[in-house]
Amino acid sequence: MSSIILLVTSTRCLFFLSATPFCDSVYVQVYLKSPQCIMSEQAYGNLGSSPATTPTSTKRPPPTSSSAGFPPVPNELSIEPCRPCQILSSTSDKRRIAVFRSPETSPPPLTAPSTTTTYSGNLIPPVQSSRRDATLPDFFPLSYILHLEWKRRKERFSRIQGVVDRCCWIVEAVVLTRHYIIGAGLHVGHPLGYTATDILSRYKRMKGFNVLHPMGWDAFGLPAEQYAIETGTHPKVTTTQNIKRFHSQLKSLGFSYDWDREISTTEPEYYKWTQWIFLQLLKKGLAYQAEVPVNWCPALGTVLANEEVVNGVSERGGHPVIRKPMRQWMLKITAYADRLLEDLEELEWPESIKEMQRNWIGRSEGAELEFSLLDLDGCELDVKLSVYTTRPDTIFGVTYLVAAPENSLLSSLISKEQLKHVEKYTEMAARKSELERTDLQKEKTGVFSGLYAKNPVNGEAIPIWIADYVLGSYGTGAIMAVPAHDPRDHEFALKYDISITKVVSPFEESYLFDGPYTGDGFTINSSNQLSGLDINGLSCKEAASKVIIWLESSGHGKKKVNYKLRDWLFARQRYWGEPFPVVYLDDTDEIVPLPESELPVILPELDDFTPTSTGEPPLTKATSWVRTIDPISHKPARRETNTMPQWAGSCWYYLRFMDPNNSTALVDKSKERYWGPVDIYVGGAEHSVLHLLYARFWHKVLYDIDVVSTKEPFHCLINQGLILGEIEYTAYKDKDGRLISADSDYNPGDHMHEKISTEKVIKVGDYHVLKDNPNIRLTARAYKMSKSRGNVVNPDDVVSEYGADSLRLYEMFMGPLRDSKTWSTSGIEGVHRFLARTWRLIVGAPLSTGLYKNGTVVTEDEPTVAQLQSLHRCIVKVSEEIQETRFNTGISAMMEFINAAFKWERLPKSVIEPFVLLLSPYAPHMAEELWSRLGHFNSLAYEQFPEPLSEYLRESKIVLPVQINGRTRATIMVDEECSEAEAFGLASANEKLSKHLFGKTIKKLIYVPRRILNVILETEKASS
Repeated sequence: MSSIILLVTSTRCLFFLSATPFCDSVYVQVYLKSPQCIMSEQAYGNLGSSPATTPTSTKRPPPTSSSAGFPPVPNELSIEPCRPCQILSSTSDKRRIAVFRSPETSPPPLTAPSTTTTYSGNLIPPVQSSRRDATLPDFFPLSYILHLEWKRRKERFSRIQGVVDRCCWIVEAVVLTRHYIIGAGLHVGHPLGYTATDILSRYKRMKGFNVLHPMGWDAFGLPAEQYAIETGTHPKVTTTQNIKRFHSQLKSLGFSYDWDREISTTEPEYYKWTQWIFLQLLKKGLAYQAEVPVNWCPALGTVLANEEVVNGVSERGGHPVIRKPMRQWMLKITAYADRLLEDLEELEWPESIKEMQRNWIGRSEGAELEFSLLDLDGCELDVKLSVYTTRPDTIFGVTYLVAAPENSLLSSLISKEQLKHVEKYTEMAARKSELERTDLQKEKTGVFSGLYAKNPVNGEAIPIWIADYVLGSYGTGAIMAVPAHDPRDHEFALKYDISITKVVSPFEESYLFDGPYTGDGFTINSSNQLSGLDINGLSCKEAASKVIIWLESSGHGKKKVNYKLRDWLFARQRYWGEPFPVVYLDDTDEIVPLPESELPVILPELDDFTPTSTGEPPLTKATSWVRTIDPISHKPARRETNTMPQWAGSCWYYLRFMDPNNSTALVDKSKERYWGPVDIYVGGAEHSVLHLLYARFWHKVLYDIDVVSTKEPFHCLINQGLILGEIEYTAYKDKDGRLISADSDYNPGDHMHEKISTEKVIKVGDYHVLKDNPNIRLTARAYKMSKSRGNVVNPDDVVSEYGADSLRLYEMFMGPLRDSKTWSTSGIEGVHRFLARTWRLIVGAPLSTGLYKNGTVVTEDEPTVAQLQSLHRCIVKVSEEIQETRFNTGISAMMEFINAAFKWERLPKSVIEPFVLLLSPYAPHMAEELWSRLGHFNSLAYEQFPEPLSEYLRESKIVLPVQINGRTRATIMVDEECSEAEAFGLASANEKLSKHLFGKTIKKLIYVPRRILNVILETEKASS
């Protein structure tokens, strides 16, 4: 049995003890150096139960070598008279504490010492590591100190200061548990954005801002439900386990979240307000039901979003997906299309993200016109096919029409002879997603309908084709094809031998046509006497306006604004989601919104939540829940069995963070006015046209009904890049198993691949080759981290080896936040060395025992000007780089400071303390410990961030040109206040200048401070 004596010099040590599983069973004897250090019963509870033999005396003296088998307190600690640690408890004196480590719940253990070891709150032991550089002393147990005083940190980061006019709200994309492998937890790529926002949050707090930096869990979704089906585990169970896992990992990394505001979208207290928002949408006519073509996955038993379908199969599971019409709930996001576009201009977002949203909304101005169908004799029928076009100026160039396979008029557009061909084609098109169908790289396919339509401007009969590159959900579901001036139409016309008519000529006469011309110009071949329309010679813009006027006056069409954006399909045929707050009356099938007093509609517990064979949602199995009574009319009714999509809860979570415990309102108006909008939002670019667009839509609706006071939810958006897995090296072999160099004429894709371990690879020039055969060049590539590739790096492993601060610092030092970077476990050594050097600089070298003495080696000396200049240059750089999220260059500035400080004979406290504050947003655990050792009892979290002083920012050295007889011969570095004598002395010592001065007589010195030094020499007399 091992034993440990812990000298408690501050309350911090108690938490070090509670967080450290020393070995399977350890007795700990605790002493207090300060009578103020009292261990609470709650703190004791973290340590485990005391053994049954715990004595009841409360006045036992410190143990000697013979007492209870405990070793004596070592003399070298110079312990002042102290008393045993008093643990406040109503039962007994629990000074002897048995700590039992649970491998399932505890952090990775310290290597247990083989003999009794003495620990102190300041004499921190080294952590043994097989990976870490043996030449680096383990300066600090970062992997365990991160648990320091979490209860107090929780209170600290929810503290609201009195400065009401300085608030800052920083949030990253809420942790989406549906995106992660269930139970796998985070990988090292995930903390990138979290670390960035934590640095910003800590910096803003220290600048005097009230900072709202929360965390929550968006946990409804299909992956959780599929995992539950595959394992037979209820999604609520797996979600709870997942949240617990992520919660633990995020806390271990020292993120300063306000955990009092923690939310989960799966809790009824939260989704009550998601349902409330839906009712408001329903009241405003923004929620409705319609039969629309959807991506239906029979295996998953649900409708999938376009983004969830890849190559005709579901992204999750690879199941076949078909297009079929279904009655679905829709949200009328198109009603806000113009506002969503216009208000983008007010946002501090990356221009690329704004452009993605503009393209997704896809506002365009054009014309909607009608083409009359013709019978086999060429006579007009009563059926008209409407098309939308942004190029009405090209109407004379229409040589065919295209209808989408899901066009509502499809049955009227097909001849009997072509019916079977069209049915076969539409069945094939139903297996493709909209993204596949509109992919410009895909070969265009189609089938002739067998019928023709009449072009209203010239009376020509043009064929009608069915093709899947036209979508039924865009415009009218049909287009007029102008192959001379549209790439897709041109490709299709060439493939099916359809005529091509040029109707636009470039302004440049020398332009050579090579494929379709899509630019501006003047119209040609564009007049007809019968219709009375003549647009020849007009510019495209003038021609378009004249055509629209003709269409409206002749009754063939009208001006129209259109959007690529479609209304939001807002229903899923799955179990794990928010129930809809509506019922259907049995007698009339009328949709009745539930009163707000009936919220939340609780998701029922289901043992069988698998998809049904009929395609009905799993909630249909909850028969007692489905059958209900309308609370208003008291008539028999049934509940909606679809659930809301995965984006519903994440559309408004940022508002709930402001007021998470409000049971009477979504958010208190005064709190919303104080905090809103979000000042800094950090998230990946993958959120750009889904979550961000949906959240903006809901926010504008809430603005219209006076729930929020701002038009936009997120003022500033920062996209962080990806952290890719470590570089993988691949060699190639031919069919005979012989290695082939990657730079050979062979196509590597046609040969066998073999993954090569890093130890067998060297870099020669710009290439990677085999160590044993440098003639064989390899391919080197980093991939996105995924379990299937086996390249996931667990942050827990990094923390246990290097500590949380090293991980935080490395992720910020890898490169600009917005760029994608490649992970390298060996690369973390660099920042770990920096932290080690910082520790040794301030604390001093370790003792012969490998431990560190109390306190620091700083002095009370007055700093020199050079030291103050070094400090204040560092303050300026770190401050600027944090504000501009250039964290890597901020770290470089701190490294430069440490390099300079190692050359100093003394370390003035007035210089070191501000540096520790600069370091604290990046490496909070180490900074807190250093701050404590510097003599501060309170945390540095709310200390004022250092401010630079301008007098120490001026460069003390200047470049001074030196002339000899009026001719510049060299430049020298001098102090700004350099005297003439000092300047001449430096010039005389300069190698270039000394050869001109050697043996010469100086007639005069002309010195202009900070400008120039001119040395006038005596003119040599010619010898007689």
